[in-house]
Amino acid sequence: MTDLVPGSAGVPGGPGGRRRDAFGARGSGDTSGFGGLVPPVAVLASTSRPFGDEAADTVYDTLERVFPELGDAVERVVFAYGELTIHVRRERLLDVAWTLRDDPGLRFELLSSLSGVDYPDDLTGRRLHSVVHLTSLTHRRRLRVEVSVADGDAVLPSLTPVWPTADWHEREAYDLFGIVYEGHHELTRIMMPDDWVGHPQRKDYPLGGIPVEYKGAQIPPPETRRSYS
Repeated sequence: MTDLVPGSAGVPGGPGGRRRDAFGARGSGDTSGFGGLVPPVAVLASTSRPFGDEAADTVYDTLERVFPELGDAVERVVFAYGELTIHVRRERLLDVAWTLRDDPGLRFELLSSLSGVDYPDDLTGRRLHSVVHLTSLTHRRRLRVEVSVADGDAVLPSLTPVWPTADWHEREAYDLFGIVYEGHHELTRIMMPDDWVGHPQRKDYPLGGIPVEYKGAQIPPPETRRSYS
């Protein structure tokens, strides 16, 4: 928005007047006011400690104490929106997992969910993430564990030996994102046909135009269907 500030004659934009652009923009010809704004540079960094949350501080302090190699196993730790996320290196995932489950001070007995996420612009170059949500029924706490892999090397150790509930979750992430969970007893597609090509929840997967057959009928792509609006 642009305001014309009155001059001596009281006429907006007249003699002696001036133009006042939104957000104080001047002289650039950009009247939106956004011309001088610079987007922040994304940085992968850990949250400063203490986190300011008693449960999160307790969990990480305990893990540091009982797992001396934690500095080599964890890439970064983030506390945001009331949730603690530990980014674990693939090679140490099982070691950290057994500790989280079995140590009396941690006791994350339940893997409540595991899912894949695709970040094509991930700064590490590892676009595929496997995200695990853990619950400690003993201590009434929650924890998020995340591991990332590159598209060309999308292999992770299966967590089914630690938490059997990971079984179908890992099959879903394999089916829809193409993450291979090494050691899984039956890593097959769970939603798409066995001969399906591609992984539908990746960000570069086409949104429409794929022929779909159902009981002999073909469903047209979304952009060619009849509109009722």
